[in-house]
Order: sequence, then structure tokens, then C-alpha cells
Amino acid sequence: MSDAVDAFAAGVDFPLDPFQIEGCEAIAAGHGVLVAAPTGAGKTIVGEFAVHLALQRGQKAFYTTPIKALSNQKYHELAARHGHAQVGLLTGDTSINGEAPVVVMTTEVLRNMIYAGSSTLEGLGFVVMDEVHYLADRFRGAVWEEVIIHLAPSVQLVSLSATVSNAEEFGDWLDEVRGGNVVVVSEERPVPLWQHMQVGKEVYDIFVDGATPSDEADRWRVNPLLMDAVRSASRSGEDGPARGRGGRDRDRRGRGGRPQGGARQRFGGGASRTEVITQLDREGLLPAITFIFSRVGCEGAVGQLLGNDVRLISAAEGERNRRTLEERSAVLEGEDLTVLGYHQLLAGLERGYAPHHAGMLPIFREVVEELFTAGRVKAVFATETLALGINMPARTVVLEKLVKFNGEAHVEITPAEYTQLTGRAGRRGIDVEGHAVVVWSRGMDPLSVAGLASTRTYPLRSSFAPTYNMAVNLVATVGRQTAREILESSFAQFQADRAVVGLASKVRSQQESLEGYAEAMHCELGDFREYAQIRHRISDLEKSGRKQRSATRRAETAVSLDNLETGDVIRIGGRRSGLAVVVIPARPYKGQSGEPMVLTEHKQVRRLTTSDLDGPVTPFGKLAVPRSFNPRSARHRTDLATTLRVKAPHEGAPSIRREAKEAAGGEDARLVRLRQDLRAHPCHACPDREEHARWSERWWRLKREQSALQRTVDSRTGSVAARFDRVVSVLVDLGYLDEGGDAVSADGARLRRLYSEKDLLAAECLRAGTWKQLTPAELAAAVSMLVYEPRRDDADLMPRIPTDGLAIAWEDMQERWRDIEAREHTAGLDPTDPPDAGIAWQVHRWASGRRLDEVLLDSDLTAGDFVRRCKQIVDLLDQIAKASEEDRLRSTARKAIDAVMRGVVAADRID
Repeated sequence: MSDAVDAFAAGVDFPLDPFQIEGCEAIAAGHGVLVAAPTGAGKTIVGEFAVHLALQRGQKAFYTTPIKALSNQKYHELAARHGHAQVGLLTGDTSINGEAPVVVMTTEVLRNMIYAGSSTLEGLGFVVMDEVHYLADRFRGAVWEEVIIHLAPSVQLVSLSATVSNAEEFGDWLDEVRGGNVVVVSEERPVPLWQHMQVGKEVYDIFVDGATPSDEADRWRVNPLLMDAVRSASRSGEDGPARGRGGRDRDRRGRGGRPQGGARQRFGGGASRTEVITQLDREGLLPAITFIFSRVGCEGAVGQLLGNDVRLISAAEGERNRRTLEERSAVLEGEDLTVLGYHQLLAGLERGYAPHHAGMLPIFREVVEELFTAGRVKAVFATETLALGINMPARTVVLEKLVKFNGEAHVEITPAEYTQLTGRAGRRGIDVEGHAVVVWSRGMDPLSVAGLASTRTYPLRSSFAPTYNMAVNLVATVGRQTAREILESSFAQFQADRAVVGLASKVRSQQESLEGYAEAMHCELGDFREYAQIRHRISDLEKSGRKQRSATRRAETAVSLDNLETGDVIRIGGRRSGLAVVVIPARPYKGQSGEPMVLTEHKQVRRLTTSDLDGPVTPFGKLAVPRSFNPRSARHRTDLATTLRVKAPHEGAPSIRREAKEAAGGEDARLVRLRQDLRAHPCHACPDREEHARWSERWWRLKREQSALQRTVDSRTGSVAARFDRVVSVLVDLGYLDEGGDAVSADGARLRRLYSEKDLLAAECLRAGTWKQLTPAELAAAVSMLVYEPRRDDADLMPRIPTDGLAIAWEDMQERWRDIEAREHTAGLDPTDPPDAGIAWQVHRWASGRRLDEVLLDSDLTAGDFVRRCKQIVDLLDQIAKASEEDRLRSTARKAIDAVMRGVVAADRID
């Protein structure tokens, strides 16, 4: 090892692995480096070496992370090693020692620094990008590529990634845009991981030899005893066999998956979390993380253990945990601790277990992480957010299900997600081996689980796309033409260009097949391709006619929806068929159709669209809807649904008319003429006509495929720059760039400082003065409309607007969004998500000084979610204060920040 690496290694508690040495040596030699290694392998050591080297050389080092929790954790680790005077933290809402030689920050903070030309960048020698595979994230991934592209060439980039199958491709791109990049890949876990499946009360090794196979040839060597147990459980209709053989004695290991004597080891019975955890405790397999893809499930698991009086630590250790939580929670005095879930958390910590999910108060999550890492909590029930980089390893990981809700639907977890979750099992330097346990349930195939556990292909795909803020910043700093060239150097375009090579080859191959089909359909009587074209034109016109009739019916249905009034009683069909009453009528506006909101007899509030109906809907009665009706109130929904079922008038006629309408004027004249041409064509009389037609059908089908492929090739060539041009066209249209798109206007200068996902809408509201008359509490509520993203089932609920002034601002924000959306449609861009007032009521109450229990009353919003949203609101308020040219609005924004940043929202600042 070089002297620099040797000196660093002397201060590390364990010998460096070969891949760590290779990465450190590359940095010491002046190269950038990409390190791709499994979770828990210790790739952060390479990033810490970069920090060490920066301090030795008198340079600065920035350590970037994707999430605030990971930034906080890394800040504490580096401060403990190098001293608090040497280390700073910047996370948007937290700023500590920002001019220190080593600064930990979220990636967005560094991106903003680069665009602002911050003096803090002076003397920067190294940037560590932890969890760089986050650039695949469709919401925030573009930030990583922006930083990589725009960092000064003199900065050495250290990229740390989970194991991905295309690390070399990513490394090639890094080498192309930054030069001198070394790729270091390791697929070996420092602690072996043993894969198990629990079937009823028995636990079996998934693979014949127990551990995850490293050889692809061994991938499907699934334990036959496990297969037998699953077949037996499936036939019996039970959770699994109460007795069996074929598991592994974890203290006296046999090679074939059989215990060396004695009865089978058990992990518990059925779905009882209590029995699973107590058995893990008896087997010496704690600490454990049980991943439950539900916040309610995590809290429920702790409740189940408390209900069964499970204790995993001594009373003395429990008292230490109590004191820790009480000390860290002292800042919460005056808040209603019950609404924060404090008392159940405290009871669980006293017994050695706790939940961990994004709905918890950040300070509570941090206490759980700290105590678990210290070994003072033995079991954690967590959602997958815990797996996002937090250093919180366990001896065992339990997966209750392999399906999760992704915000839109319930989907199976991917091999990459499975690897990331189970990668928490096995603590380096503590455990000889880690254990992953999947709890079998009906319909779960062991072969599929084995595939998840052994798959090694996790490709990294760019999600990069130019935004409005990115566009004005690029034009302002380098000009439009150079900006296009920069964007063409993105990883997204790099991948698109590589894909085009293969697609173009396929287009050429298909051309050869087309020539063969053309020869096979040759007809002696005439041009059969011409004859086949007539047949296809007839077929297309017939389909077009059917589509036209369908479109007419949809239009009639849309008109019937627009005509519905509040209180109209209708019947809807489909999966959720039944009675419904209109609670909010359609409100059509320019460029977009309106959709009435209805309450069903099953107490569901939903927007009614044409896709929900088979045809026009006709009300058959009327029901009085109270003026005070609030769709978000469960009590209001229950009361009105009961009234609907009891007092709805008798249905006199079907609401949905199903009669078909024939197209006016008879058959299309073009069809008549084409059929005449078909019969008159020489090939129509050919005795082999249908044989030729079969070959022609193949020719047409392949021709369509080839044309589609060619369009894909054309669209991918320069696709990122093309999107940039479309973004620029909208900005020019709105006056944020000059007519040629080459210079930034005064309005564009404001947009440069707004980094919200709805950046253009925020800029439009600033320009129009939408918020200038609002109070601080109203402004905080208005800004919440730009950061709140509703759950799918809440997206259609009518929001509560607390004041008249805010209601006026809300209407203006909607109008400006509709204008932006119309321009995006014209430009061929994906629409910006609309503003959502789903938490405006709660934010206004909080900023007005109300208690947390009052704020969250009659709301499904958790304390943790509320705090997270408030932090986002504060961040955007700060941007608005800096971007606004009006003294009054700047002052209001500052007051709004102070009003929001209090109590529990301010409680998790770093000490």
C-alpha cells in the first residue's frame, strides 16, 4: 500500500479488504473512483479515505447523501473521528459550521451551491457521493447527474453504489464526462448470508447448501425439503407443517440442510410476530429487523409484543433506554405526547423493541437507530425506508411479505430491493454469519424467492430529465447552445445512445426479413403488395368507424357528467357498483374537462370519470347534501352514506343507457369505393390469393414493428437535448428567457432560486403577486400546496381552505397551473403535477400557534409526515424569501418560517 493508504489503514479498526485498498489507492493516485459493493461491505471506507486525504492536503471534502437522516448519521461519525471544528452539516433546514473543511450535505444542497456559484466551493478537492445509485430515482435522480456534470474538473469524485450489474457502463460514462475514473466492483459480502424460509412453525434453508449461491449454475439448487413442506402446507390448507425435517441447526451445522441430531429448530408459529421474535431470541439470532411494508403494521407489531408482555432486555437496560428517550424528548414539553406515539414507543424501548418508519417523529427514529446500533434494542419492526443507507445492521432480517405498495399499486419487490433489505443481516466484526428469513404464505413460490435471493442483475438506469430551474440556470451560466451540449453528455443520453446501436442493428435485420416476405407473397396476376394495401385500408377504416362511435358515446357521457348537480342520485356500475350522490359538481375549465365528486353508498368519496361508466348517466332522484359536508371527515361520509341508503328515491329508470347508435348516413363512401377497387384488382381472382395474403400479413406486421423501432431510434437520438428545447420553448413563451432562449430575464433570475418540483408554478405565483396579501400562516398554507403529494386514495378529496384570503390564492394557483399545463401540452412535455391543498388546513393551524393534537385532529396525517412536510415548507419559504423582490412578501416568508419552525418541527435539529 502507498504511504497515504497505509497511514489511513492504521486508524481503522479492521484490516482493509482488497476492494477497499484498490479504491483508496485510486484516490491517492489522483483518480475518481466508482465503488460498487453489497450493503454492509464497507464501501464508505473509501469515502472516508477521501475525507482523510483532504484534511492532510489542506483541501475541502464534501460528503453528500440522498437523505437527511443519513447526512445526520454521517456528520456524527465524521465529527467523532476528526473533531466538531473540522466537520460541518448542511441539509436545507440545518446549517452547522458550513465553512468547515469537511461538510456533510444532501446532494440537493451541493447542486444549489454549484448553480449559485457559492464561494464555499473554493478549495474543494473531493466530493463523495454516497448511495450514487439514487440517480435512478424518478423524482430526485436528476440532481446526482447535475452535480457530476457540473463539478469542476479538478474535483476528485468518489461514487459509492450498491451492487449494480452495469457498473462498468456507469464507470465508462463517468470516465467520459470527468476523465480518469477507476471502477472497483466487489460482490463478496464480508459476512456470509444464509437464506431461510419459514413454513408454519418450521424454518428451512432455501438453498441446498444454505448460503446464497455465488455461482449462477447453483441458482436453482433449491432445498427439496423446503419444496416438500410448501406442497404439504398448500394441500393441507394450514399455515405449514407443525413438524418436519430439513432445517439447519445454527450452532451445529450439517451440510445437507439437516440438523445433526435433535428436534427441528423453530422460529415460531404461523403469523404470530410474538412467537417469531421470542424464538429468534432463544436461538441467539437477535438483534433482528422485521420488514413490514406498512406503518400501521410496524406499530401493530410492537403492540402485539407489548400485549404478550415480551421482554428482550433486562430491566436495568430498559431503564437506561427510558432515560435516553426522556432526555432526547425534553424539547417536546407542552406537546401532546399521546398523538406522537410516545407512550407506546417508551414501553417498547423499555422491553427492547421498537417501530421504525417515516411516519414517526424524526427525533424518535433517531433514538431507535441509536439504541439499536448500540445493542440496547433487540428487535425493530420497520418499513423499507430503513434500508436506504442508514447504518443499522442486524444479525437477522425477517421479511413478512414480498409485496409492497409503491404509491400506485401493490407490486412484488425487485431482486435489488430484496438484496438491499436482506443486506442488513450480518454485522461485520460481530457476527460470523447473517440470516434472512422469508415467512411463507399461501401462493408464495420458493423458486421465485430463490430467484429474488440469487439474482445478480440490478441495472442502473438514469432518470435524468431537464427541469425549468435547471434550464434557466444552464442558460444563465453557459448559454443555450453549450447547455444542450452539456445535457447531451448526461448518463441518460449516454445510455440512450448505446441502446440505439442495438436497435439500429435490429432494424437492418428486419429489412432482410421484409424482402423475403415480399418475395413469398409475389403474385403472377398483379402487384399483391398493392392489393394487400387496399385490404389494410379497408380494415383501418372499419376500426376507425368503431372508434368514432365509441368516441361519440364518451363525449355524450362527459356531457352528462358536466350536467350533474349537487345532490343528484345516480347508479354507477363496474367493480364498485351501487348508488352514489353528487357532493361536488363538475367544474369544467379551459383545456381540461371537469369531474364531479360523488359519495357512494359504501362511504367512498371519488371523482367520477367517463372511464367509470358505460354510457351517459341520468340522475333519478335528489338528496339534500349538508352545506357543512366535509369529504375528509369519516363521520360526515358515514352519515351521508347512511342517508343515501335509507332515503334515496326509488330508481325509476336505469342510470346508464346501453343502446347502441348507428353512424348517421349509412356506410362510409370511402369503404364502398375501396371494396369495389378490391374486387376489381387482378390479384382478387388469384387461386393462391389467401396464401399470398398470409405472407403479406406477415410483411405488414413486421413493417409496423420496424417503423416503430425506427421511431424509437429517432426519438432516442438527442432525446435529452430535445426535451431541453421543449422546456426552453415554454420558458420563452412565458418570458423567463428572451425570444431566442439565449438570455435569462428578470423573472428567469427568480426562477433560478426556486428548486421545488413545482418550480415554474412557484415562479408564476411570485410574478403574479398571488401571495403578497397573505398573512404568515396563510403563506405557509399556500406553500404547502406546492410540496404536498397526496396518497392515491386522498387525491380526489375536497380540501378545507381555512380563510377567504387563502381561498383566493388557491384559486389563482390552480388557474396558473392550468395555464402551465396547457403550454406543456402544446410543447409535448409531461404535465406538472397540480397544486394540492390536502394539508393546508393543518399547516395554517400549526403556523397560527395551535397545539399538535389540535392540528392533527380528525386527520389521517401522522406526526412524522407532518413534520417532514413542514421542513419542506420551510425550505421553500426560504427560497421564496430570497427570490422575491417585494419587501412585504420577504418579511411574510421569514415570519412564516418562524411560525412553522417551532415545537416538534424544530425538535430534531442536530446537537
